[in-house]
Amino acid sequence: MNEFEKDVQSKRHDLFDSGAGFVFSFLFFMIIFFIGVFADVIGS
Repeated sequence: MNEFEKDVQSKRHDLFDSGAGFVFSFLFFMIIFFIGVFADVIGS
């Protein structure tokens, strides 16, 4: 057995962490996009 499998730091599944990272990064870039759109609408 692999020695790292005996003492695991996190028991959570990786799917939840990757899903949360995807959602948060998507929301971050969506907010930046809408800030640019609002700046374009206000400036025109």
